[in-house]
This record gives sequence, C-alpha cells and structure tokens, in this order.
Amino acid sequence: MFFDIGIGEVFGLAVLAMFLVGPERLPKVASEAAKWVKKIRELANSATAELKDNLGPGFEDLQPKDLNPKTFVKKQISELLDEENPKSQSNASKAMIDPDLL
Repeated sequence: MFFDIGIGEVFGLAVLAMFLVGPERLPKVASEAAKWVKKIRELANSATAELKDNLGPGFEDLQPKDLNPKTFVKKQISELLDEENPKSQSNASKAMIDPDLL
C-alpha cells in the first residue's frame, strides 16, 4: 500500500479519526484530505517535470529518488563509462567507485 502502511494500520487510523473528528464530520474531513493529497501530487509532478525541462537532454528518465547526490553521481558516472566502452562490458564492471570518495 501507500507509504508501507498495511491494512491494519489504515483501519486503526480510520477508527482513531472517527473518534477524534466524529462520524458526522468524517466524510468532509476525508474529502478535504483527499483534495490536499491530490494537490501535493500535482505539485510534485509539476516540479519534477520542470526540473527535467531545465536540466535539458539526457535527463528524461530522471526520477526524484535519483536526486540523492550519491545516487545521482553514480548513475552519471556509470552512464559515462557505458558510453566510453560500449563493446567492453568487462572493463565497465571492473571500474568500481569508492562510495567514501563521493
């Protein structure tokens, strides 16, 4: 499920929400929460698209998890190594990057 939350946790949160908000206001609160989640997703998607546009060619497959500096540098270096030695995969597999240097 979403954010590694199981069905038991979702049920527990629903029961807790019913006690805190009350059964008569719960549908309205749930609707508002869904609208906020939708707005946040749209904002994240537009920010990712804008970032891809600003970075230019070569970053079309960029994912938000790739923005971790270590992951980003490793991915870019591995792509450069693959471009330099397309026929020689054994050399690319021998080239190891020390993560402490990143």
